[in-house]
Amino acid sequence: MKRLFDFAVAAVMLVVLSPVIAIVAVVIKLTSKGPAIFAQTRVGWHEKPFKCLKFRTMQVDTPNVASHQASTAWITPVGRFLRKSKLDELPQLWNVLLGEMSLVGPRPCLPTQEELVAARRRLDVFSVRPGITGSAQLAGLDMSEPQRLAVADRQYVDERSFAGDIGILFNTALGKGSGDAAGR
Repeated sequence: MKRLFDFAVAAVMLVVLSPVIAIVAVVIKLTSKGPAIFAQTRVGWHEKPFKCLKFRTMQVDTPNVASHQASTAWITPVGRFLRKSKLDELPQLWNVLLGEMSLVGPRPCLPTQEELVAARRRLDVFSVRPGITGSAQLAGLDMSEPQRLAVADRQYVDERSFAGDIGILFNTALGKGSGDAAGR
């Protein structure tokens, strides 16, 4: 049921939000050099790597590091707004359509975040698809605390429910949660 819900919501949102997606892409192209979409390899379901899509919020020459390791100086002026509003996440709806992600789940990490990957592997967090949003983000946890995040992610896996996911989506839409560390 979760996969069907994810697919249906992502498909509808991509259609309904296509004007917003187009406008954001044009604004990014007009205000900074480089592509509007940023694709970064992340660790997915059953530890399968995938290309996570986001609107580019940083300068094109930014090192490939986790958000909590990124300098705020690398974020473009438009990128600050996109991160704060969470609009930078909209391209991930395509990842949801492809089955690489879910609307709700543990946020996908970089393969280079070895401590987090190991902790999630130990706790079997990779048994679920990563999500665009999740309970850990609403609780203000980011990837700078890998052990604590992995435990929170496991708690989500153990307690997940359709109603719980709806609540997480609702709270995310209301702007709750701290987002990522580089956007603070």
